[in-house]
Amino acid sequence: MARWEPAPARWARKPVDRPGGTGNTAVGRRHRGYAWPVLAVVIALAVARPVARVPAAAGADRGRPGSDWTVYGGNALGTGTQNAATALYPLTPAWESPALAGQLFGQPLSYAGRVFVATERDYVYALAARTGRILWSRRVGTPVPASSLPCGDISPDVGVTGTPVIDAARHEMFVLADESSPGTGVSHHLVGLDLYTGRVELDQRVDPPRSTPAALLQRPGLALDHGEVVVAFGGNYGDCGNYHGSLAAVPETGGVARYYLVDSGPGERQGAIWMGGAAPVVDGAGNIWFAAGNGSRSGPPYDYSDSVTELGPSLRREQYFAPASWAQDNRTDADLGSTAPALVDGYVLQVGKGHVAYLLDPARLGGIAGQVASMHLCDQDPHGGVAVVGDVAYVACGNGVSAVRVRRSAPHLSLLWTTPGTPSGASVNGPPVVAGGLVWSVDAYGTLWGLRPSTGAHVVSRRTGAGEADHFPSPAVADGLLLVPTTDHVFAYRGPGGLPPAPSAG
Repeated sequence: MARWEPAPARWARKPVDRPGGTGNTAVGRRHRGYAWPVLAVVIALAVARPVARVPAAAGADRGRPGSDWTVYGGNALGTGTQNAATALYPLTPAWESPALAGQLFGQPLSYAGRVFVATERDYVYALAARTGRILWSRRVGTPVPASSLPCGDISPDVGVTGTPVIDAARHEMFVLADESSPGTGVSHHLVGLDLYTGRVELDQRVDPPRSTPAALLQRPGLALDHGEVVVAFGGNYGDCGNYHGSLAAVPETGGVARYYLVDSGPGERQGAIWMGGAAPVVDGAGNIWFAAGNGSRSGPPYDYSDSVTELGPSLRREQYFAPASWAQDNRTDADLGSTAPALVDGYVLQVGKGHVAYLLDPARLGGIAGQVASMHLCDQDPHGGVAVVGDVAYVACGNGVSAVRVRRSAPHLSLLWTTPGTPSGASVNGPPVVAGGLVWSVDAYGTLWGLRPSTGAHVVSRRTGAGEADHFPSPAVADGLLLVPTTDHVFAYRGPGGLPPAPSAG
């Protein structure tokens, strides 16, 4: 097994920096004996403080069912659904947060009466779910000036881009921060924060091997898998510099991190894991599913880019799928991995920038051209997480959210609808969630739309007027609230049930 020389250990409690003050402020399977032709690297980066806490089980609902949203998509499978009988219509504005320091690119999270967001200036905030008041804020690093990066489309700073993840059993939230320092330049740090105080409990450098840190962007949401934080990396917009798409599994208590690299052969690079900000999917057996983007090869041999991949808990690749057009996709930046894989009624659905939806058998992804069915989907590029209810998937096509049904008999896909354009001409095309009997999506102007699941018709809209920095904004649903991230605010809307209670004590 190839190895990489570890970076110097780094574990330190960070100085307090609280601008707001403190007082006010389903596919489990047995593993198969596949060969291991892909590089999985084990690296000891740091030994962090021991914490005698019980890690949450993969696939479990963390926190009170129906009231919390602790990971991108709301659960380990990323289905984007709120299973509680949450009434959200008629929809009423509840609160607008104060202006936050830095742009929001992640989905809001919620637990224990608190809403959590992180910004591109490396700030993390806890807001009261009842009022939007800042309970605490913490700066977890010095963000990277966009001008110092070889390419990209996030500016003026790059800090926390991917959605954090909460382990309710540990009362801890994990964020991945891009950091800049005179001594080390650009680096990526996994930071653990106490949910109730914002106290730093972990700070570990997790730059993957064989990549230049300044060429990496940590775009996907974080996930949890049996006591480890799952962190995926891609490149900056433009795919410049030396990087490999990679996935890390880092113990929640810190220490030895394990890595899987995409496009890991001699002379290969790219193969970003970005998925429009969605998190890797973790199934009930602890297997990790993700989609990768275009790689550097434009012809044989195949390089495992432009693919859907399943990793076992050891990060060994169990199986993969790639379209027959993988080489052409690589040449034209038409990568498959612009959305996350969706587990739909016993199948895997994957849609990419080639505007084709592929239906896959999760027991046999089939390698190149191994799909069981496919169809044209999306007139403009899809992106982000896919919401799933039963046998229907809601996909964020660039020209509007589309509903697709998976039919098990003679397996095939059928398009049910694509939501129409709005009176302003904007497409309702943000990664959707489903709650309160409607499909919810945010457009590029920060307007929230509620769509009828049977037809895609517009039922309700609420305009924030704040705009979006994130290209793929996605709301969250928790505590009876719809939470909408905008450029530097969070807007909350409530249904007829009223406001949630005050935050619980830590």
